[in-house]
Amino acid sequence: MESTQSITVVGGGSWGTALALHLARKEFSVSMWVYEEEVAEDINARHENAQFLKGVPLTRNISATTRFETALSGADYVVMVVPSHFYRRVATAMVPHLPGQIPIISAAKGIEEDTLKLMTQILEECLPDTYHRGIACLSGPSFAREVAAEKFTAVTVAAKDAETAKTFQKIFYTPTFRVYTHHDPIGVQLGGALKNIMAIAVGIADGMEMGTNARAALITRGLAEISRIGVKMGADPATFLGLSGMGDLVLTCTGDLSRNRNVGLKLGRGMKLSEIVRDMKMVAEGVVNTKSAYQLTQKLGVRAPIISGMYSILYEDTPLQNAVKTILSTEPKNEFESFPP
Repeated sequence: MESTQSITVVGGGSWGTALALHLARKEFSVSMWVYEEEVAEDINARHENAQFLKGVPLTRNISATTRFETALSGADYVVMVVPSHFYRRVATAMVPHLPGQIPIISAAKGIEEDTLKLMTQILEECLPDTYHRGIACLSGPSFAREVAAEKFTAVTVAAKDAETAKTFQKIFYTPTFRVYTHHDPIGVQLGGALKNIMAIAVGIADGMEMGTNARAALITRGLAEISRIGVKMGADPATFLGLSGMGDLVLTCTGDLSRNRNVGLKLGRGMKLSEIVRDMKMVAEGVVNTKSAYQLTQKLGVRAPIISGMYSILYEDTPLQNAVKTILSTEPKNEFESFPP
């Protein structure tokens, strides 16, 4: 692969910045599209994204702009790292400036509200058919700060087209950033989106000092809910036992760098959601996606007591004690009665 190839990272949050740095270290020419003018100025002048990844020096082969025509000029590949509730708007604005039929990978995690679409499905709706073969997604247990610090990480790249997955595997792979390919973009993306909701639930339990037994139970039953939803949508059941399923779920539910877990911890300790969100610089996707995930379970007719309980807490102001009691007192069943084969 030519070191002079150009990659555009669309999105200037912590994860987009970490991936831009990772790719720049591989000697790609990296251009970032960012929403905030001050972030672009910070990256270009001081080689740091102080707003979203403070204290991490960026290499000089990373440039940033708020203009799509500049960011996408001459790009060979595009990496989409935009929050799910802005994703369609940004993708639509990006399309007229794409330089040609180039591969696009989504590294964002979420479910679009109202349409209940995953990010690659949004791309398929926004892009001409000729681009669809080159669409992929990246997910797995990967905190931005650890990737930026070159700590060992393993992720999954999934695409309907096997060659597209292999192309992005080569682009992202390094000895400290192991990349596995996968055939199931639906399952890979669902695991990445729904684990954030489970992380808030686990954070609440930890904040209420319910114990590590409860934490383990929530993680395990959370995986069962994710798997039921995924299989109903046509995902491969085995996907949820891998990096983008169990791997990402465990990391987000237990890691100190997890924004979603920290939201749950604060809720469990008595803070109001409005106060927590007001003080956050970056989006906790689980808060936004709880509504769309709940709507998805209703549409599919899938039993999901944890997601339902989190919806009642975040959007119906149900007292924590009442919601947690409801989640934990669901009728006992055979453990694998409704688990995918």
